[in-house]
Amino acid sequence: MSTLSDMQQAPHLHYMSTQHGLIRRQQALTAGMTVKQVDALVRHGEWVVVRRGVYATRARWESLDPYVGRPRLQVWAATLTTTTPHFVSHDSAAYVHDLAILAARPRLVHLTRVGVLGCRTRHGIKHHKAPVGTGQIVFVDDHPVLDIPRTVADIGREHGVRHGVVAAGSASRRGIPRSALRAAIEPMRNWPYVTAPRLAVEVADPRCENPGEQLTMLMLSQLGLGFVDPQFGLQDRGRVAWVDFRVGRHLIEFDGRHKYQRREAGGYADRTPEEVVWDEKLRQDWLCGYKLGMSRVVWADVQEDSWRATQDRLHREILDTAARFGTSIEDLEPYRIRRPRR
Repeated sequence: MSTLSDMQQAPHLHYMSTQHGLIRRQQALTAGMTVKQVDALVRHGEWVVVRRGVYATRARWESLDPYVGRPRLQVWAATLTTTTPHFVSHDSAAYVHDLAILAARPRLVHLTRVGVLGCRTRHGIKHHKAPVGTGQIVFVDDHPVLDIPRTVADIGREHGVRHGVVAAGSASRRGIPRSALRAAIEPMRNWPYVTAPRLAVEVADPRCENPGEQLTMLMLSQLGLGFVDPQFGLQDRGRVAWVDFRVGRHLIEFDGRHKYQRREAGGYADRTPEEVVWDEKLRQDWLCGYKLGMSRVVWADVQEDSWRATQDRLHREILDTAARFGTSIEDLEPYRIRRPRR
């Protein structure tokens, strides 16, 4: 009698090997499996339903992270069940391009179809009608996907400035020039919500090393309290310290949790959290000794529901520093690092 494992050593594996580890129900039946066999694999947990009628092995599904890997597999699953011509776009294109973005809720698969009347969402797929230039189409594993500049523009229009600036910042860190991002937005001059990606592209800066820093940059830019200087560094007598942002004489540091976690726990630290915290205190004391103020921002502070409260706090703290020490940094010129941070 065949076991479930025996069933998996069958011709249907050819489909999985060429479709990102996925197989449609009809393909499994065409390969010689019976309805009962397919249902048994799903019922016993050896196959996972990625979307209705599309499966992956449990081992394949569990090997993928929930933030990029699984959403990307769900995109490929949607393309297997969409028979009309389409381009992978918006958030879905970002997952395929491995572009860092803010997760949208609900998380949908986005496809752009030329000639479709209006946008509609059905079975977890949002279909967009929009013109597409031939130069905006790239092929990933032989499937048409909208390129990174167009993806940044679409995400900004779809979700707003916060999402747009994270996508634009990620694109800029990948070496996409600002001119290419602007060029993707230019044909959209009369499209709804185009002001969001326009602003996002102008604020995005490749010196921001992660989405948290990029959102902090946006927040500081919106405050309008002066020039926002990313990656500000000082050095004196062999000591070097970099800070994420400077506004006047006030420093702002975005603290990600990974900074304090050891490498074996998925972080960046090669010392204990206590040692990292102590070094951070000494670094802040040294910097503030130059008559500089300092604020710290964490991921929770740049979420949409806490955005205004964090802005209000930073506004107060920046103005307090200006009242105590002024805004000029001419006295810091002998100590300022002019080379880019590695």
